Amino acid sequence: GDLGLTVPILGLIGVSLAVIGSTAPALFSQQLIFFVIGFALYLIFSSLDYRLWKRFNWVFYIFSLLFLISAFFGVKVRGASRWIDIAGINLQPSELIKPLFILVIVSFLVKEARQGRLKSLLMFLPILILIFRQPDLGNVLVYLFTYLAIMVADGLPLLYLAISSLVFGILLPLFWFILKDYQKIRLLSFINPYADPLSAGYNSIQAMIALGSGQLMGLGLGRGTQSHLRFLPEFHTDFVFASLGEELGFIGASMVIIFYLILLGRILKAGSSTGDDFGKLLTLGIFAQLFIQVFINIGMNLGLLPITGITLPLLSYGGSSIISTFIELGLIASVLRISRARDTIVIR
Repeated sequence: GDLGLTVPILGLIGVSLAVIGSTAPALFSQQLIFFVIGFALYLIFSSLDYRLWKRFNWVFYIFSLLFLISAFFGVKVRGASRWIDIAGINLQPSELIKPLFILVIVSFLVKEARQGRLKSLLMFLPILILIFRQPDLGNVLVYLFTYLAIMVADGLPLLYLAISSLVFGILLPLFWFILKDYQKIRLLSFINPYADPLSAGYNSIQAMIALGSGQLMGLGLGRGTQSHLRFLPEFHTDFVFASLGEELGFIGASMVIIFYLILLGRILKAGSSTGDDFGKLLTLGIFAQLFIQVFINIGMNLGLLPITGITLPLLSYGGSSIISTFIELGLIASVLRISRARDTIVIR
């Protein structure tokens, strides 16, 4: 195994189980099972050669589309169709296909240099539209950021990016009319949470109170009032960072951020050590996707970013996110293993 990956992974699993065992004990055993399944997948994907997935890009793509479409016939939660029920377990397709999405886009770019970009854009749009229709704005941002990062890493001229950003900026006000009412309220409450502290601004205010009350050392596991008295909504998923800050304090929260920095640093190093384009773009895609999720989730917990339903990788409760993250980390471990093997052969 690779220590740069294993140490932060085990650290994050430990913190997640501690916080969920404390704030939502009924979900502890489920979270543990998700981690066991995830870790098994991590071992499987890290032992296989990552380059072999290039062959399956069409299979992965069609599966991803059908899986996303299936969500519209699945379980509705608060008006959003993001989940499907398989044998009593709620799965979230937009979370589970993240590794497949990165593999598909990267495969097309590597296989067809010039046409690859246009093709990958044409394949990306249906995925983005389906996730937008669910509606799952949080994941729309994650997919968009990941896709653009892969494109820039592939050498897309920054001028294109600047022009498209400008067009996007001009069109942005028009998006206001597409947003659902609750999404508009979220944005307004981000600008001023205290305008409607009991409804729209509630989540943001409670998260900040939870984080603030933890102070340096935290109130201790099982002693967090915001999560235990249920003041803090989604305390085990979107706001797990606030629960953690309340119970483990600034020190616990800082430890988690350090684990993420080690993990993300190792992923970047894997990208720079590999000799082939496929491995390089794959690692950068995974890096971008995990980075933006950590960045947005922690930013939202601190009240610095609007609230979107984005999970914190390996910390939030939920099987779909854990499984997809472990598959991605398994791919990274495979890239590291193969580039090490290649170096050893060269030395001899």
